[in-house]
Amino acid sequence: MGTIYFETIYSKTVNNNKGNTMTSTTSHSASLSTHRGSLLSGWREILRLALTTTGGYDTLLLRVALGVTILPHGIQKTLGWWGGYGFTGTMGAFTQMMGIPAPLALAAILAESLGALLLIFGVFTRLNAFAIGVTMVVASTMHLSGGFFMPKGVEFFIPVVAIALVLFVKGGGKWAADSKIANAL
Repeated sequence: MGTIYFETIYSKTVNNNKGNTMTSTTSHSASLSTHRGSLLSGWREILRLALTTTGGYDTLLLRVALGVTILPHGIQKTLGWWGGYGFTGTMGAFTQMMGIPAPLALAAILAESLGALLLIFGVFTRLNAFAIGVTMVVASTMHLSGGFFMPKGVEFFIPVVAIALVLFVKGGGKWAADSKIANAL
């Protein structure tokens, strides 16, 4: 793809004190590819910052624990294993019975399945922790009437949301794929 150039010309008419009129023209040109390059560089830096981790073994442990805890729930929703309804059944329950808009229902299913799997390996840790955290906050509102204790209460959601928040703030920790991706940028 070729480089696109653009040019802006400014004209200004000035009246000097002797009654003579003078016209001054200034030209400015720039390359669109130069601006595109700096835009891509900016996005690359934002992505690098999002993938950088400040955690160590502590966040490695939290990351794997959260992923392993949430993934079976996602597998219930996608594949129907362990008494789940599978993708079609879960989407139907979310959209028709609970009234959740289809894009948000899909986002919740993806957060608990693909997001949890990626979280175990530390791929896009902050994004997946955020998605899981939001999904669990919303899910906890469905359980408020069940009191505090399991199986119908909210006690499960409190540590899950807290762990997701820690991972969102600190990143994936040791052996997270995020570090490799950030270094490649």
